[in-house]
Amino acid sequence: MRKAVLIFFLSLGIGIGLLSAWGDDWGLRLIMMAVGALFGGAIGGGLSSIGKPQRRLPLLTEEEMNPIPGMGTSSRDLAANYWRDEGHPPFMKPPRPEHGNHMFDADKLN
Repeated sequence: MRKAVLIFFLSLGIGIGLLSAWGDDWGLRLIMMAVGALFGGAIGGGLSSIGKPQRRLPLLTEEEMNPIPGMGTSSRDLAANYWRDEGHPPFMKPPRPEHGNHMFDADKLN
């Protein structure tokens, strides 16, 4: 049934292209028939759903395929927690300065 719908609209487009250039030269008739076939094939294919992909099972994510038990050191975990950990891996973050981030400022020396 799908092929019948496609062939019907394809031939309808060819016929409309032929009728629109009936009194002209054969070169123009062929071009108009090709344009009509292009539009008729697109409309027929859309209405008959020939180019529609088949429904498939959803793909699994990397976490579902390979769950990683542990400390969160995978590249996914590091990317997810980059702003929280300030770019350092877990448990490897350098300690904070004793007097804060401004301990070497010129006005703090006295």
